[in-house]
Amino acid sequence: MSEFTPEELQLAPKKYEYLDHTADVQLHSWGTSLKESFEQCGIAMFGYMTELEFVEIKQCEEIEATADDLEGLLFHFLDELLFLFSCDPFLICSKLVITEFITEGEFRIKCKCYGEEFRIGKHPQGTEVKAITYSAMQIVNEPDKNQFEVFVIIDI
Repeated sequence: MSEFTPEELQLAPKKYEYLDHTADVQLHSWGTSLKESFEQCGIAMFGYMTELEFVEIKQCEEIEATADDLEGLLFHFLDELLFLFSCDPFLICSKLVITEFITEGEFRIKCKCYGEEFRIGKHPQGTEVKAITYSAMQIVNEPDKNQFEVFVIIDI
């Protein structure tokens, strides 16, 4: 097990909710910045897959996502997180820290993903997330109003 600093072990407060949407679910997240609302959206997705209070921080993986626009960046960011969970080491994350967030000229995210390998028996099985969708995706980025929100429908 890797050693983590107390700051790395500190979890962010919950700033997301789940909204009903026909056969799927809509993630709604917010934050004090667009970066934080993206982080919260990723955590919301993991929280739909299991109860996050059972997830310990035992390892850290880094992901990177790029796109041509902001919506594409959110889509690819969440898709990379879903891939991290779907492939070995089947990482379920309870903390995400975006270390690079470029949204002008080019669109790129680098993110540290903290959690542990998903194990039946330790982690209650929530709902499987099959895919991220662009359907009804909405990004509220209004710094003048200090309003940063993300709405994303996930295919379950």
